[in-house]
Order: sequence, then structure tokens, then C-alpha cells
Amino acid sequence: MMSENANPNEHQKPLSDRLLDAAGISVDRLPMLNVIFDRMATYCADSFRTMSTSPSYFSLNGIHNGRLGDMLETYEPNAIAAVFHVPEWDSRILVGFDRDFIFTMIEVLFGADGGEPPLDEERSFTNVEIRVSQALIDRVGKALQAAFATISKITPKLERLETRMDFAVIGRRNSMAVCANLLLQALARGGELFVIIPHSALNPLRQSLTHVVSGDAVSSDPAWSRQMQTEIQRTEVELKAVLEERLLTLDEVANLRIGQVIALDATPRTFIRLECNDQLLYWCELGQSDGSYALRVTDPVDQKREFIDDILSR
Repeated sequence: MMSENANPNEHQKPLSDRLLDAAGISVDRLPMLNVIFDRMATYCADSFRTMSTSPSYFSLNGIHNGRLGDMLETYEPNAIAAVFHVPEWDSRILVGFDRDFIFTMIEVLFGADGGEPPLDEERSFTNVEIRVSQALIDRVGKALQAAFATISKITPKLERLETRMDFAVIGRRNSMAVCANLLLQALARGGELFVIIPHSALNPLRQSLTHVVSGDAVSSDPAWSRQMQTEIQRTEVELKAVLEERLLTLDEVANLRIGQVIALDATPRTFIRLECNDQLLYWCELGQSDGSYALRVTDPVDQKREFIDDILSR
């Protein structure tokens, strides 16, 4: 007889999936998670950069497994967390900021220069801090959506903001979850952004998370491509052809006179160096075309070979 709490679809899963579900999720076997949260850090940095003149840097600090209740206790009572509902996963996830993150972003957004010592107060969050956090949460939610777009289309919907972790409920406290920690650096101080996702939400994506997808599937902008091509074709660069270089002393330069001839060792068969911004590009041959001097490119320059030859010749 089937239990009332049993899932009727559970027995329809392949045996391998049922065994993996029972064993839980191993972060080490899901390398795509690191890629996703690295992307999220990049998207957060790009989004937050438009809000202030002071740059904000994000980096992934780590991803770990744990009990949901233990994770929430870590941030009690020093964080503000947002509960998002993800309809595509039929699950809820948690996105939050610790106290240092909030204090740092308040200073960044209100034009501080980092000259004052960082705030270190154990107090309740003010209305301004909560409202600013809510504005930042919206941007983080969009960054999370963009980061997961490669493997799963999601539309996180903000349900509520909580300052007490006891009320930030997204599942049973003894259920397993994955927590990603992103570090913020700004004004010579920082803070932590955390994302908590239950295993039950990631289980259906397990196969996609085991394979690293290289590169973002970003469609090109034809107008931008045409503009780039046009500007490159119109760009002017200055090239310099060097037949020979002669080292002269300051006395020899001072004694140069009008009409004096400086003898060169070069011949019509001597290769000429073609340079741009003092960077050697090609070896060329000297010739004529329509009554003017002309160069014919013979070989591209092997920078590594040239460097070695220069060292050996000394």
C-alpha cells in the first residue's frame, strides 16, 4: 500500500536517478555550479557599477552543502534575506546580504570615499538600509536569472524580505541545500552575498550541471558588428619602414653639416623592417611602383624568434 506522502512519480524515475536523489548532491560533481555563480558575480558587478561612481567587485568565495537550518543560523541576526519563488523549479530559494555587505553598499551608493572607518554596529537595520537592500535584491535576482539561463530558464519572483532568519523559510530546516558565497569588495572594505538553493530544486538539473558549458550563448548584434567593421576599416595607423639604424655619438651629430653624406651598409636587397608604434610587424623588400618607393611584404615577424636572436647576439 502506497504511503499518503509518497510521490506517485517517484517510481517512474530511472533507478539511477532515484539512487542519486537518495544520496543527495555533491558539489564537487557539479562543476557547472561554479561556472554559474562565477557568471552571477560578473553580472552583479556590471549591474552595480551603474549605480555609483565607486567600483564594486564581486568574486565567488565558495559553494558548500549543508542543512538549511544550520545555514540560516550562520547569518542570524546579521543579514537581510529575500525569499524568491521559482515557478519553473516549483521551489523557493534564498538570496541575502550580511551586515558588512549592506553597510558597504550604503556608503558606496551615498558617495562615501572610504575615508571613514567602516561601521561595526550590532543593531537593527534602519528603514533606509532595508529599502536599499530591496533595490539591490532586485538586481541580484536578475543576475541569478541570467547566470542560470544557459541550462535552465527561470523567472525568480520576489515574495518577501526578511531580517530574521527564523522567518526566511524555504523548506524544512533539516533538509539539505547548496549555499554559494559571493564576496563584495568596495572602498577598501567588503561583505558577503549568499544564495541558498534546496537540493530538491537542483535535482532535476543534475545532468546539466555535471557538464561545463564553455562560453555564453549570446546572440550577436548585426548593427554593432557592422559598426565595428566600418570603424576598423576607417581607422588610420602610422607605419614606419626602417632600412637601417646607425648609432652616432653626440659629437658626431653636432658635427653634421648640410650636404654631408652618411654611408649606409644597406643594399637594394636588404630586408626592411616595417613597424607600428615601435612594434616590429613584417620584413619587407624595397621596390618601386608608379615612380614611388614601395614595400613588398615577405615574412611576418616571429616575436619569440626575434627575442631569442636578440639575446644571443649580445
